[in-house]
Amino acid sequence: MNIIFRFLISGLILLIIDWLLDSISIASYGTALLAVFLLSIMNLLVKPFLHLISLPITILTFGLFSFVINALTFYITAFFIDGFVISSFWGALIGSILLGFTQGLLTKKE
Repeated sequence: MNIIFRFLISGLILLIIDWLLDSISIASYGTALLAVFLLSIMNLLVKPFLHLISLPITILTFGLFSFVINALTFYITAFFIDGFVISSFWGALIGSILLGFTQGLLTKKE
């Protein structure tokens, strides 16, 4: 039940990010939920591979390149979903940071 709650809240958070940033556009709540689902699949399958092949640059930047990888997975997710548009890399970067931060607050256990 907790997983479903976090999934629904993450879709709402994505809509709030759409409202905050001009470079992100989401057509509906259903599109936001589909984006959250696909983003979680991307984080499970693609993101580890990207971290592995970019390990040297991640080490050189003291881990800051991980933000770029997060933005890239966010941007790729928007490529696959109609109604979810990201118009700039900076929008993807800021959106992925905001989504990651708020999801981190959701999963924090006291």
